[in-house]
Amino acid sequence: MPLDLDALMKRSDELWEESILPSLKNFIEIEALSPAFEPNWAEKGELDATINLFCSWLDGQDISGMSYEVHKIADTTPVLLVNVEGTGPGEVIFYSHLDKQPSKPELWSEGLHPLKGVRRDPWLFGRGALDDGYGGYLCVTALKMLQEFEIPHPTCKFLIETCEESGSFDLPPYLEKLTDQLGNPDLVVVLDSGGPDYDHIWTTEALRGLVSGTLSVKVSHEGVHSGMSGGTIPSSFRIQRILLDRIEDSDTGEVLISEMHTTITNTIREQAAALAEVIGNSIWESLPVLDTLISQSGSVEESLLDVNWRPALSIIGADGIPSVQNAGNVLRTNTDLKLSFRIPPGISANVVEKIIKQKLEENPPFGAQVNFSLDPSADGFHAPPLEGALLQSLHDSSMHITGLPPLATWVGGTIPFMAMMQHKYPDTKFLCTGTGGPGNNAHGPDEKLHIPSSKRLTAVLSATIAAISS
Repeated sequence: MPLDLDALMKRSDELWEESILPSLKNFIEIEALSPAFEPNWAEKGELDATINLFCSWLDGQDISGMSYEVHKIADTTPVLLVNVEGTGPGEVIFYSHLDKQPSKPELWSEGLHPLKGVRRDPWLFGRGALDDGYGGYLCVTALKMLQEFEIPHPTCKFLIETCEESGSFDLPPYLEKLTDQLGNPDLVVVLDSGGPDYDHIWTTEALRGLVSGTLSVKVSHEGVHSGMSGGTIPSSFRIQRILLDRIEDSDTGEVLISEMHTTITNTIREQAAALAEVIGNSIWESLPVLDTLISQSGSVEESLLDVNWRPALSIIGADGIPSVQNAGNVLRTNTDLKLSFRIPPGISANVVEKIIKQKLEENPPFGAQVNFSLDPSADGFHAPPLEGALLQSLHDSSMHITGLPPLATWVGGTIPFMAMMQHKYPDTKFLCTGTGGPGNNAHGPDEKLHIPSSKRLTAVLSATIAAISS
């Protein structure tokens, strides 16, 4: 039976309104902090609660050939594996996650709260609505519609984890344990991304990797009156500045470790130029920066390269520094900074971890106590190109439903699962997509999901996966 794309779009709209959005609002109410932010996640039971909620929703979907099982290995966070028997050839693995970043309700706008789903069209506000609560709902619904319209579909596996926001450090043993159940997929679909606007269907061809850790500098056993010690005891903050100068040019923002850079080919530069023509200055304009702030990139094209194909350092946390209100005239004992490096696709996180640690710890200034404690890291990802019927269906359904061709982009963030799966299935095609976009504020205050583009992506994904069995 040929695909009726108008009927798919109509049904997607109905299912989002009747089924997905009500359950997604319930999901938002569960804090479900990822284990890196909540060491007592097991006792709180909220990660299990998100899986139970999703399974309850699954039970009401009337999907033929469906089974599911929650897997738990020792003290690791749980993983849900859903299996739907195919009515046609092929196999697809869909990936999403249910754990969340911290909520910080004091930063949200009036009338909004991270643990309350609030709809203000075209948005659904709430922590995890976008990242990545909607992913499993969208993928299962795309398959459900094929069954309703009696369109042959491949065997579908839905792998849903609860450790992604912590770097997916619990996932590798599950991938090993579930090897037989996961099979040998023709396509891996990941719903945890987006693009520069809400008009196109966006696919993500590349993601940066992540290396992070805590740089600790200690100079004394107790705080000392700054009038008695300032000028003779080197401050721990000054030593931090010296150490950071070893790895970053503070004038330009360039990371000074050559092993963290990759060759930016002419092809990548041409793609950046073409993408810049489409999006203009929309990415910068969507960022909540001060009116007076100027981008450190020289152009839109260079900005795209900077946030996708060049390494970058962010200081994302600090300890040992009292608040301004509580600061006394004391030379502090220590300063601890949380460093987060984004590394380009193709750069080994394991290799650069050792280099960063050596550069920061060797020859400590003034003999201070310096230690760089590493967190779990992740490699970047570069997708092989889609082709054949899969690419054609993605293009045709996107043109029909959105009036625009699908576009490929890069995302400077990290999805550790992507590199894990690419190592596990080197010959498999990947479709990394999603409805993140300008102003969605994933991880931040007022996180929100764009509902219309999510409905469109559901219909387009439904048509795309049907092409595998055509």
